[in-house]
Amino acid sequence: MTEGLEQGAVIVLDEILRRAVRAHASDIHLEPKRDRLNVRFRVDGEMVEQQSVPLEIAPEVVSRVKVLARMDIAERRLPQDGQLSLAPEGSTVHLRASSFPSSQGEKLVLRILSGQSLIAFEKLGLDAPMQAIVRELVSRPQGFMVTSGPTGAGKTSTLYSFLRLIDTRSSNVVTLEDPIEVELPQITQGQTNVKAGFTFATGLRAILRQDPDVIMVGEIRDAETAGIALQASLTGHLVLSTLHTSDAVETAVRLVDLGVEPWIVANALTAILAQRLVRVVCKSCQETAVLENDLVDGDEVILEKGSKVVRPKGCQVCMRTGYKGRTGIFEAVIVDDDMRELIKHKASPREYRMQLRKRGIPSLRRAGMLRVKEGITTVDEVVRVTT
Repeated sequence: MTEGLEQGAVIVLDEILRRAVRAHASDIHLEPKRDRLNVRFRVDGEMVEQQSVPLEIAPEVVSRVKVLARMDIAERRLPQDGQLSLAPEGSTVHLRASSFPSSQGEKLVLRILSGQSLIAFEKLGLDAPMQAIVRELVSRPQGFMVTSGPTGAGKTSTLYSFLRLIDTRSSNVVTLEDPIEVELPQITQGQTNVKAGFTFATGLRAILRQDPDVIMVGEIRDAETAGIALQASLTGHLVLSTLHTSDAVETAVRLVDLGVEPWIVANALTAILAQRLVRVVCKSCQETAVLENDLVDGDEVILEKGSKVVRPKGCQVCMRTGYKGRTGIFEAVIVDDDMRELIKHKASPREYRMQLRKRGIPSLRRAGMLRVKEGITTVDEVVRVTT
């Protein structure tokens, strides 16, 4: 690597990171092509094209990332992982790097870790009454609260915001994650290592010997972890975790289907928050449109035909996407006595849904459409994340 190309790689990488931070990107993709190094950012969950890196300097840019991330720069046949820190504008940015050997060279993905998952509780997207309920639930000495949704739905960010409501000076808070997304002050954070036998189940058992008050388990993946977590929540611990399920009903059903005794699930479970992230329409360029049909949820009209709604346009502020930022939509279910009975008797999904509708709990689709009514997002965006 010549000195000129090496210095050029430093400048190029710093500029890419600078633009990514300004765009509030969560990931930077460096994709090798025959004539260039393609650059894309993931912004608000969507991929956005950026200015590519010229072919003559591309290898040096890739090598610089690998050196800083303490990867083997000579190894191009196997995937590698690493971590690095850069300060393109004075403040340090922490990144997790992942390489992948492709037919045209090594692809790199850089996950920006610094503060990406630290969202203020008030800005999650929960309405005021539900915020008050959640605050009360996380102040309890025990219970099991679970967030659910697909990858990228914001589940970990929600749990982090819950943890920040807890007085860590008077409580011992321990997490077990895969991986640790953001370092939290005054909290003991652990990371699984499957190769070493440090799984969620083994780690959770170890945490219970650490005199914890509050435990966050990154994900419930198997019956063993579910059983330990739920039992812990019945014996004086507040447990927070996530499940890859589509909605609140599927979450309740899954916990029982994993093999945990229904009475344990019923008595331990205090709240389910199924969630999605919807993009917020850019305020700098949004346009007004008129609904061509009634906006309905089941047999209820949420917004009538002819009502005014917002739609995206695209400008320099939002990188031509028409959206700027994201907010959560939730199906928030506080487990009451009626729901505990359904869990104990292994109720069908239909029975659960009837009970939730009877309680007036909005589905994810309805929660999203209410955001459309408020002028925050669009019909297309809600349909996209709830289909």
